[in-house]
Amino acid sequence: MLQSCQICHALECLNLCNCTIDSILQGNEDKAPLTKISLAGATFINETEAFLYIETSFLTFLDISNSSLNRFHFLPQMKALEHLDLSSSTIRDDTAELIACIGANLRNLNLGKTRVSSAGLEILAGHLPNLETLSLSETLINDVAISYISKMPSLKVIDLSNTDIKGFFQQVGAETDLVLSLMALQSLHHLEKLNLEHTQVKDVALCPLSSLRELRHLSFRSSSLTDASLYYLSSLSKLTSLGIRDTVLTNCGLGLFKPPSTLKLLDLRGCWLLTEDALLVFCKSYPEIEVRHEFVSRSPADQIGSNLSISITNVIKGFSSEPKAGTNGIA
Repeated sequence: MLQSCQICHALECLNLCNCTIDSILQGNEDKAPLTKISLAGATFINETEAFLYIETSFLTFLDISNSSLNRFHFLPQMKALEHLDLSSSTIRDDTAELIACIGANLRNLNLGKTRVSSAGLEILAGHLPNLETLSLSETLINDVAISYISKMPSLKVIDLSNTDIKGFFQQVGAETDLVLSLMALQSLHHLEKLNLEHTQVKDVALCPLSSLRELRHLSFRSSSLTDASLYYLSSLSKLTSLGIRDTVLTNCGLGLFKPPSTLKLLDLRGCWLLTEDALLVFCKSYPEIEVRHEFVSRSPADQIGSNLSISITNVIKGFSSEPKAGTNGIA
């Protein structure tokens, strides 16, 4: 425990990750104006006094991921928070209101590996106007949550991996009409990165993604996707990296794929139907793209190195074939 008031007045950042904590900075008359606290993996002995001796109104960064905290009553006092990591914590839908009341300045929110569901996202909708990064990996959300996410207009990065997202849901009151849930993301005009790995999305559900004009990074990992998925993704004009792992892509589908001119990385690991020959043909056709697969891993640097090696070899052969001086080319 820090006892010196002089130290506390100057203290801005505090890292107590994986520590056992009774209280923080207890015994100081003036509360420390901390701006950043990292408490990941911490065990709290006395939760009621955890933040009692800290001036929380200055906090912009708080990481309490994987900590033992069960109550989050302190959050409403942290109005200046920009980064909040609650991953692997005990937070649930019934405490989402505590996040909503401090959402005005939040830029980064991590709720991964929590019991938060679509109901919790409904509470947050409309209260996070400046949020840029949202992680919901391994939460209880489904496709209904995407409509609430679409009400967070500044989002640039969304992680929906390892969730029950299917890409569609049945409209209330309709027996057969299915709604493509990813269409709601079209209202997010700043979205640059989307992670849909280990979800249940199918080819037809990807159609709305073709309208995400700012999307640069997109990743899937699903055996439900086929060659048709490449067709929907080829029109993403700013896409620089595409991960489409563990899918049932075929040689024919890869051969017909016309990647965006901006694409720099194509991750095909786990696509077991692809052959080495088909992959090499693609690499030759698009040498500027780094391709990752169990059979081949080629980057533009490899291509340059290969071309340089061929050029040097040709030069050496050229020198060796020149006649020696005074021999007129006759051995």
